[in-house]
Amino acid sequence: MSSSEHLTLESNGIRMHAVSRGKGPVVLFCHGFPGLWYSWRHQLPVIADAGFRAIAVDMRGYGRSDRPLDASEYGNQTIVADLVGVLDALGAEHAVVVGHDFGAQAAWAAALHAPERVRGVVSLAVPYGLGFAGDEKAQRKRGTAGKEATAKGRKPSETYAAIAKNHFLHLHYFQKPGPAEAELGSQPRLFLKRIYWALSARGSLLDFKSFPSEGTGYLDVLAEPEEPLPWPWLGEEDLDFLVAEYMQTGPETAFIGGLNSYRAMDLNWEHDPDYGRRAIEQPALFICGEKDPVLQLITPESLQTMPSRVTDLRGVEIIADAGHFVQQEQPETVNRHLLGFLTSLR
Repeated sequence: MSSSEHLTLESNGIRMHAVSRGKGPVVLFCHGFPGLWYSWRHQLPVIADAGFRAIAVDMRGYGRSDRPLDASEYGNQTIVADLVGVLDALGAEHAVVVGHDFGAQAAWAAALHAPERVRGVVSLAVPYGLGFAGDEKAQRKRGTAGKEATAKGRKPSETYAAIAKNHFLHLHYFQKPGPAEAELGSQPRLFLKRIYWALSARGSLLDFKSFPSEGTGYLDVLAEPEEPLPWPWLGEEDLDFLVAEYMQTGPETAFIGGLNSYRAMDLNWEHDPDYGRRAIEQPALFICGEKDPVLQLITPESLQTMPSRVTDLRGVEIIADAGHFVQQEQPETVNRHLLGFLTSLR
């Protein structure tokens, strides 16, 4: 990445770190949790060499970008304003936004709330509009809710709490500020190594269903990797870099960006009712690893009905031998689909 340029940009009242490579139409890469701009290290040079300006940001709360402490500062509209501010700082009229995990949510939200700035969307791992499979039975059992409650559904935190009555669920565990910060911030290398393994094609994230909620922490449910580093897609030096970047502000705020994104789900439910419901009209591509746990956590309808919510969906690519970190586990395949989509927009 020696020919990449590191930038510090003023955007939406915070400082954001970005890595830029190449010249041409802007492709803006947004990572998820636990990721950084570095999550796109295999994409930046390829996309730049194809005649684009590839820009990967450390999202709000991560890496070298500012890390607000309150979850209220991580709602969809705020994140979209961050991305618009990045484009303004770069003097870019618009961009194709490529997102993974929470970054995919940001990409969809940008297309929804700042459509004039988004030429296209590539989402990795997160369909536009999704439901949790574990909540379907609960919804049917509840069937006594009033019409208004049924139409809007219930708060995400209530859904997580209902599922957590049966077994540990990290989405529920992360809702209360404090415990997760203390646990994960005290052992960042162990956490990152275990979560990267658990979410990969070889891992088993869903083992958390075997653990009770009471008295269980996240590290308790994340198994030690079956293979020592290096793995084919992640080495010791990669993990060293990730740990150092996350720990720049100390253990208390090491993972604040990701944790607050989970806590902002209720905020989005309350203040962004159009997300997942109002149609996305920009050209879009969805990519997901075949062994991504997300595919088991969401309802089948999340993918089946996405074309009705994304009117120019140009592909749904399920990548073999890849888990959640598909762009790192199978970069060549992801890059081929990404370049095909980008080329179609020219």
